[in-house]
Amino acid sequence: MPYLSFFQRTLSACCCSAFILLFSLSNAQNVSAQNPQYIPYSFADIAEKIRPAVVNINTVQTIGAIIEQIPQANSNDGRPPSREKNPIHQFKRRSLGSGVIIGKEGYIITNNHVIEASDEIRVKLSDDQEFQAKIIGKDVKTDIALIKIAPTAQELPVAVLGDSNALRVGEWVIAVGNPYGLSQTVTAGIISAKGRVMGNPYDDFIQTDASINPGNSGGPLVNINGEVIGINTAIFGQVDQNRFAQGIGFAIPINIVREVVDDLQQYGRVKRGWVGIVIQEITPEIVASFNLPNTKGALVTGIVPDGPADKAGIVRGDVILRFNDVDIAHSIDLPRIAADYEPGATSSLLINRDGEEMLIPLTLGEFPEPETPTFPFEELPVQ
Repeated sequence: MPYLSFFQRTLSACCCSAFILLFSLSNAQNVSAQNPQYIPYSFADIAEKIRPAVVNINTVQTIGAIIEQIPQANSNDGRPPSREKNPIHQFKRRSLGSGVIIGKEGYIITNNHVIEASDEIRVKLSDDQEFQAKIIGKDVKTDIALIKIAPTAQELPVAVLGDSNALRVGEWVIAVGNPYGLSQTVTAGIISAKGRVMGNPYDDFIQTDASINPGNSGGPLVNINGEVIGINTAIFGQVDQNRFAQGIGFAIPINIVREVVDDLQQYGRVKRGWVGIVIQEITPEIVASFNLPNTKGALVTGIVPDGPADKAGIVRGDVILRFNDVDIAHSIDLPRIAADYEPGATSSLLINRDGEEMLIPLTLGEFPEPETPTFPFEELPVQ
C-alpha cells in the first residue's frame, strides 16, 4: 500500500468530509423542499407578515344597578309602605380582545365572547389608527363573531387563510394578540393536539402550547408560512380561582371559521339543521341493557315537543344508527352531521327500536339560538 504523507491524508480526509457535508446539506435541502415544516431559524419574517392584519379590540358595556327603596311605615293615609325601584348607579365594563382582518372592506374575525353584549366596539390597527366597529353577525356555538370597520383611504392589510385540515401535530405555530392589553404580542409553540372537545358538540379545537392569555381571544394562530390556521379562543384553567394552565391553549380551526363567516355575512347568524332531540353516548352498560350489538350510535333520552324528531315519530329509547348515508359512530357525530344540512331539508334516520331497525323520514328544523352565551376560559372536561 503506497505511503501517504500527512498532507495527503489530511487533504483526503478533508475532501471526504466536504463530500459528506455537501451530501448531507443536499439531502436536508431536498427534505425541506418536499416538507416545509422545518424548524425556522427565526419567526421574525412570519410575525412581520401577519402582524399588520392583527387588531386590538376594546369593548364597553354599560351596566345599571337597581335598588329597592322602602319608605317609612308611618304614612299619613294608613296604607302599607310601597316598594320603589330606582336606578342608583351605572358603570361601564371594559374588556379587551384581538381580531384579524380578512377583507379589504374592513371585515374582521374575532370571538363572540369578546364583543358579546357590548355597547361600543373600538378597533385599533397595527399602525395605531382607531375605528368604531359594528357587528355583522355572531355565532355562540363556535364562539365566532364577524365585525366591520368603515373602509379607509388606504388599503387595509388582509391575512391569508390556510388549511387547518392539513395541520399535523408537532408543527410550529405562532399566536399574535393583545394579552392583558399588551398589543401586538407574538408567542411561538407547536400544535399539541387536534380535535379537542370541551363539552360542546361543535367543538373541534386545535390545542397548542404557544402562550395564550386573556386578551389573545380572537387573535390568529399562524403556521410557518404566515397563514392563519386558527382563531385563538380559550385557555384551560379555573376562572373562579384565577388559575390557568401553562401551555394549554385552544384555537378554532380556520376551516370551521370560514364556513361560519360565510353564513354570518349572508344572514347575520349560522343556519344549522336541527333534529330536536337529547342524546347520549352508548356505554357497555347500555349495550347490555338494550341488547345492542355494539356501542355505535346515539341513544335518544329526550324529545323536544313539536320539534322535528317529535313530528317524525322518534321516541325515547330509540338508538340512531345512521343519518342519511353517514353512520353514527359516537353521539357527538349526530348534531355535527345534521348541522351541515339546511333547515327544511328532508333526511332519513336509521334507528334501532326494541331490537328492530327501521328508516324514519325527518324534516330538519333550524337550530334555535341559545338565550345565553357560552364563554371559554372555564374549567371544562377536555377529550
